Order: sequence, then structure tokens, then C-alpha cells
Amino acid sequence: MSVTSTVSFKISATLAAAGIGALMIASGALAQATSSRMKGLQLSNDKPIQIESDKLEIKDPESKAIFTGNVKVVQGTTTLQAGSMTVFYKTGGGTISSGNADIDRIEVSNRVFLNSGVQQATADTGSFDLTRQTLVLKGDKVVLSEGKNVFVGCQLNVQMDTGEAQLEACGGRVQIQLDPQSRKQN
Repeated sequence: MSVTSTVSFKISATLAAAGIGALMIASGALAQATSSRMKGLQLSNDKPIQIESDKLEIKDPESKAIFTGNVKVVQGTTTLQAGSMTVFYKTGGGTISSGNADIDRIEVSNRVFLNSGVQQATADTGSFDLTRQTLVLKGDKVVLSEGKNVFVGCQLNVQMDTGEAQLEACGGRVQIQLDPQSRKQN
């Protein structure tokens, strides 16, 4: 007998990328199951973006750029880290090497960690589809936390333009730990 457990909640996040695979995650918020707001993953669109990796391979004919080895993307107080990040851009939408690419999607893998200073998310892999405005984090254990509030599942699906999110348990059960004190701080 297979049991599927899913929790739906509201998270608002936007993701934009420009230039040489620049990644921005702007104004996110995760609503607790009790409907109170948690401060979100926040990033300002006007702050500089710094990307570091051990290696960068630009494949303009394939419309992609591949960052590998200790990838770190920083903008303001938000940091994204992963073992690798591949930026796919639209054909005919510029090139990564010229700095004017129209980004289609971004895929990150090998221990994904996202930290905004107040919220953290960890997963095995992640994909950001800028055309569909979706974010998907997957793994054996996907963890989203702020302070003592913790949400655990195996897949987090976010519709970035509406903020609707769904945390799946993939045959197990979604686990949520809420700290009643966090509600008083909002």
C-alpha cells in the first residue's frame, strides 16, 4: 500500500538570471501552515551578483554555460551553493559569452544549499524554469527552514509568479516542526 503525503502552502519567490549565468532570487516568503508569514528568501534585483566556480565551460552552439566545482552565487545576503550549475539560454536570445543571454532555465546539482540569512533550503538537485516561472528542489531529504521552523519532504514545487508551493513526501510523510514563538516575532 502506497501512501502519498503532500503539504501545500504559500511561498513567494522570483528568479531571474542575466549576463554570464547570473542568478537572482528575489523577495521570497514561506507561509507557515498556520497562515502566519515567515520572512523569506530575499534578494534585491539591483545588487551585484558574484559567481565563483572551479571551472566554467561556455557552449554557445548548445546555448548553455556549465559551472562546475564549488559553485557559489552571492547577491546581497543570499547565497546559493552547489557542486554544479548549468544555465540554459534561449536560442537566438543572445549568448552567454556576450553577456546578453535570455535565460530559459537553470539546473543545479550535487548538494544544493540556499541561504538568505534568515531562511535556508537544502536539496540534492534544483531546477529553475524562468519561462514557466517554476522552481523545483528534489532530494532524499529536502529541508526548508527558518530558525526553529522546519519543513521536510523529498520535493518542493514552487510556482514563482503566484507563490503557491507544494511539498511532497514521495511515499512517506511530510514532516513539519513549527515554533510558536516565531509567530510572535512577525
